[in-house]
Amino acid sequence: MDTYILKIYRGLPGKQYWEEFELPLRQKETVISGLMEIQKKPINRKGKKVTPIVWEQGCLEEVCGSCSMLVNGFPRQACTALIADYLKKQPQKAIILAPFTKFPLVRDLIVDRSVMFENLKTIHGWIDTEDAPKKGFGPLISQSKQKVMYALSACMTCGCCSEACPQVNKNSQFTGPASISLARFYNAHPTGKMQRHLRLRSMMEEGGISDCGNAQNCVEVCPKNIPLTDSIALIGRDVTLQALRDVFNLQERRD
Repeated sequence: MDTYILKIYRGLPGKQYWEEFELPLRQKETVISGLMEIQKKPINRKGKKVTPIVWEQGCLEEVCGSCSMLVNGFPRQACTALIADYLKKQPQKAIILAPFTKFPLVRDLIVDRSVMFENLKTIHGWIDTEDAPKKGFGPLISQSKQKVMYALSACMTCGCCSEACPQVNKNSQFTGPASISLARFYNAHPTGKMQRHLRLRSMMEEGGISDCGNAQNCVEVCPKNIPLTDSIALIGRDVTLQALRDVFNLQERRD
């Protein structure tokens, strides 16, 4: 049976190192399958028994976003990364795995993506439903608008867009593409639209829409093909209009 190599950048913060594992190649195997094989028998290429690799996983069908990592330097979901696809492109039969670099490292391939969920709080990333049953059915949403909203709702906060974005770094407070696109999603909802001004004002703050450098890397790596650059452009326009509304309202109060 043929074999392949997983070269993994692992360890604790400040104590990372490379370790290689040689594994049997099986049909339709994914990176997660390989990691599971190591977990069953954690012996590296030198024949030394080591601690098993740790990583996150959940749905195993590219829905939960938890198995995000760098596969040959590219941010993606490990559960859909087919080993055979990578081996076709590289005769040395080595696949390189590493944790994301834009989030705090926990251990091995696990990072802490809490900042993405904190950003959702900043943009009021939810629909208020207080007294909703008493208000009855909301307004109908056109099919064309539903199609756009469905695409935006596919975001699983996997962090791939932030990992690829040069504006997301230790010297920047940029919120990242995901929260901007989700702000657009919640603003499009008939009920969520009532808090539209709160989301847009949060985008005026440091780390908001003006910190986007328009590199457009985000849309290239998004595993769900979300139109992130469209969202950034639309939110940028809406933020400008909201700023004008705020200025004129302020002027009216002064008068």
